[in-house]
Amino acid sequence: QVQLVESGGGLVQAGGSLRLSCTASGRAFGRYAMGWIRQAPGKEREFVAAINWSGGSTYYSDSVKGRFTISRENAQTTVYLQMFSLKSDDTAVYFCAAGPPWAFRSERDYGDLVSWGQGTQVTVSS
Repeated sequence: QVQLVESGGGLVQAGGSLRLSCTASGRAFGRYAMGWIRQAPGKEREFVAAINWSGGSTYYSDSVKGRFTISRENAQTTVYLQMFSLKSDDTAVYFCAAGPPWAFRSERDYGDLVSWGQGTQVTVSS
């Protein structure tokens, strides 16, 4: 299995940037797609971005496309989410997750993700 630990969250002004990191332990890291899912207070979990096992394919929600970039370094077993032009709507707890690519599609698929991190808070002040 894969264990995930996120870092890099914090408080930032609107228009600013942050980089989240997700470090994995476990031999299976390279087998899975990795991604980020966020949850704002009182809202459902929302897909943000995902990247396949090789890093050759990336996927983004429409709400972050063009502002966020996901990448992975398999040698360091780390996945990054670089966030630019942050908005107050980006305020949420961001969770790193691992699993098959299709499991990131929507809330009803998240149950098939094999591992989740504990989450890191991102707060964007306007």
